[in-house]
Amino acid sequence: MIVLKTAQEKVLSALQAVAGIVERRHTLPILANVLIRKTGENLELTTSDLEIQVRTHAELGGDSGSFAITVGARKLIDILRSMPADQIVTLTANQNKLTLQGGKSRFTLQTLPSDDFPLVQEAADFGPAFSVPQKALKGLINQVHFAMAVHDIRYYLNGILFVAEGKSLTLVATDGHRLALAQVTLDVEIPKQEVILPRKTVLELQRLLKDEKDGDEGLIEMRFAGNQAKFSFSGMEFVTKLVEGKFPDYNRVIPKNHKNAVTLGRVPFLASLQRAAILTSEKFKGVRVNIEPGTLRIASSNAEQEEAKEELEIDYGGDSIEIGFNVTYLIDALSNMSVEMIKLELQDTNSSALITVPEQAGFKYVVMPMRI
Repeated sequence: MIVLKTAQEKVLSALQAVAGIVERRHTLPILANVLIRKTGENLELTTSDLEIQVRTHAELGGDSGSFAITVGARKLIDILRSMPADQIVTLTANQNKLTLQGGKSRFTLQTLPSDDFPLVQEAADFGPAFSVPQKALKGLINQVHFAMAVHDIRYYLNGILFVAEGKSLTLVATDGHRLALAQVTLDVEIPKQEVILPRKTVLELQRLLKDEKDGDEGLIEMRFAGNQAKFSFSGMEFVTKLVEGKFPDYNRVIPKNHKNAVTLGRVPFLASLQRAAILTSEKFKGVRVNIEPGTLRIASSNAEQEEAKEELEIDYGGDSIEIGFNVTYLIDALSNMSVEMIKLELQDTNSSALITVPEQAGFKYVVMPMRI
């Protein structure tokens, strides 16, 4: 049976959409495979890592009929990548092998039966569906993803908190040293739902979401259950397990009424921090920030007694404050924004700093001070 026959770029694009979650090494060899299921003209590609399942539908030519098989996802992608984009490729099934042909190239691949592929059991109790533009969700994820913890024993920090309530969708990420919050207003009212999406799911969504196209194709539909989330967008279905546990009360962490505030250009501030970071050491990423009327100074030094000093002119008339920060935390936040101006709010040497964006009320970034 001819499973598909079309241009290389079409097949590659469909495979790459689902292959992001495939682990190269897994205790179950079949999880390195993609499940290919043909029903009539429609071809369905599915991958899974037992916690996340991604599925896409495509019409890629070939014979119509019913057929299902699994084959190594990465191998198939690597072979397709090595061919020209406009090359017509044919995938043919014969007994328990698949043959991929393109031009004068021919590859015979070993398969595993489709019945052995472990599909994720979907929850029965999904809440009401609601949709947001893909661009809006991708923007929110971009604004907070860097603040997620990595391999923290407080497993509920290794992900992003999604809070949907009324007409707002809020995403929050924290690793205990900094916290990022971004919010968007929805067109529809939704009952309150709070879930924690795992880190791998967040990064995969960030990769797959499109940031152009309006209309229905530009929307992502979301549904949450007790232990699962389901996303549908751009002809894809994405089901993921949720992180169990109680996310910290983020509202308590966000400073209120800091009496000293300065608005400054994001790009010059970021560039100064990046230069000062060069002379910090691998183990100690601390920089000193001095703020006084008219001037903001940044200083760093290392064990070799080298030091960097930066100075920015600012419009500021508040208290003189000297405060230490992990420079990476500031650079992460500023380099994931695209705005011109940011607002830095400070209380004193020992209190968290708050970074906001004058024209975006929904964004807040809190960073703890560091002793230097």
